[in-house]
Amino acid sequence: MSLRCHPSRGLAPLAGAGLALLLALTALPADAQWRWRDASGRITASDLPPPHEIPDKDILQRPAGARAPIARPAAAAAAASAAAPAAAPSAASAVDKELEAKKRATEQQQKDKAKAEEQRQAAARADNCARARKHLATMESGQRIARMNNQGEREILDDKARAEEIRRAREVIASDCR
Repeated sequence: MSLRCHPSRGLAPLAGAGLALLLALTALPADAQWRWRDASGRITASDLPPPHEIPDKDILQRPAGARAPIARPAAAAAAASAAAPAAAPSAASAVDKELEAKKRATEQQQKDKAKAEEQRQAAARADNCARARKHLATMESGQRIARMNNQGEREILDDKARAEEIRRAREVIASDCR
């Protein structure tokens, strides 16, 4: 007599049990969450309990199996509260120094960027000035000057057009050649 198991019947219960076990195990860490408000007012979440200096009133959420804290003797509580302010300024001052350094670096970058932009604009003004002076010298030289009109035809500047070009060149020189 031989016993044979049908493949689909033999593995189905095992797969279902395995899936149920997997789902149960992934749900456990989600329940084990601590949430508390630290001394600076930030809310922190962790799977580890908060530090001892966090008062019980600032613990917002405990895991389901966690017990309330054991009351500490008055001397231990006073020592802990005295130690917390002493440690807090050094941590706060380190953070303040870091923030101040970042602020100074950002301000320096902004100053450098503004200086580079100012130098770029000064170079553009100097180039415009040089071009305008050359153009003015060409216009005042009395040479015949031709340019292309809107239809793509070549036209010779008459006295009126030459005077207009001279006026424009002088305006550019007045604004960019300081």
